[in-house]
Amino acid sequence: MKPAFSVVFLTTLSGAGQGLLIALFGVEVAARFGMFAAADTPPQTFFVIGAALAVVLGGLGLLASFFHLGHPERAWRAIAMWRTSWLSRECLALPVFLACAFAYGVAHWFGSPWSVEIGALGVIASAVLFVCTSMIYACLRFLQEWATPLTMVNFVLLGCASGFTFATACAAWLAPSLVGGLAVCAGVLTLAGCASRIAALMRNARLRPKSTVQSATGIKSPNLVQKSRGFTAGAFNLREFFHGKTPQTLQRIKWTFLVAAFAVPVVLIALGGSASSIADSLWLLCAACVVQYTGLVAERWFFFAEARHPQNLYYRQAS
Repeated sequence: MKPAFSVVFLTTLSGAGQGLLIALFGVEVAARFGMFAAADTPPQTFFVIGAALAVVLGGLGLLASFFHLGHPERAWRAIAMWRTSWLSRECLALPVFLACAFAYGVAHWFGSPWSVEIGALGVIASAVLFVCTSMIYACLRFLQEWATPLTMVNFVLLGCASGFTFATACAAWLAPSLVGGLAVCAGVLTLAGCASRIAALMRNARLRPKSTVQSATGIKSPNLVQKSRGFTAGAFNLREFFHGKTPQTLQRIKWTFLVAAFAVPVVLIALGGSASSIADSLWLLCAACVVQYTGLVAERWFFFAEARHPQNLYYRQAS
């Protein structure tokens, strides 16, 4: 498939925002249960700025999605098929998540006693949005690379990993006492995301196309060979269903995202979480956020490019 950067940014940005809100809620619940000493209780500004960042990330993802539309002025029609379409459900779930994240920040700004309840609604909205986004791809059974439970697992783990990394960087700035615990969570989630992504790569490497030239034409001869796709000019099928990159390029991108999204961030998170000074911790964790997000953009690009649409058995053949 040909990756659309609008969708790449939508899924990675909103995923990070969802993971960040989950991290904020986890910290607040831990504080409510007395898991922090009185001196280590996180300040309200940590939750306010964290929620604002979650809204910004989700809002940027929503903005990016409009660049994928041929007629953005008709975007409201995307919700019309919510009973049967995961895409329509995603279009409903994303604004709900943004509203919950905004309300969560406002609740902390005014010191509302209902912040935990609002945060719980935000976590539920995040979970629903993860399901809707991942099922857009996992439900497509003719794309074998996507039609696996690992698709949903990866969307959730990678979103939470990046969100917790953002939360750890925010803590280094606003609540240094939280850095150690959040760094451990971010590191564990990053490693779990790495394991699940490698599992998906290994699975997909073993896949073989279910369609063949014989099944497409109905000619059973084992010697049937396609020489040409029948035209030389560009076409919609070539633009939208085939990325046009060489296997060597795909291999480089795969190793790039494995290093940038997982290996380097784990090292930076570990160094930032154990740094002796706040300044060192802050810049190391900010670097982890930047490197990890860059790696996740490459990972999501590869996720789309890796999927082999059955129509490419015919249309990518050149004489």
